[in-house]
Amino acid sequence: MAATRQRRLRSSTVVLGGMGILALTITSCGSEPDRRCADRNTYEELSNSECDSNGTGAYYYGGKSTKGRVHDGSFDKSAVDRGGFGCSGTGGG
Repeated sequence: MAATRQRRLRSSTVVLGGMGILALTITSCGSEPDRRCADRNTYEELSNSECDSNGTGAYYYGGKSTKGRVHDGSFDKSAVDRGGFGCSGTGGG
């Protein structure tokens, strides 16, 4: 009886571990990079309405915003690599 219980616990551990790896793979590569509206010249973060068709801003992908300015990302979405387990990309910031 103890051997059956021990075997069952090992099986469920393998299943749960496999599900965790699968979830990590799907979420790390399938996500879109963060985007913020920013001025191309000053790198100041703007409201999203300023990135609409008539706005003066452009979307800045990835990176961070510190003290109202964006950095460590790119205005080119394809240049931003999300990274993560199982991803292959040639982007940078």
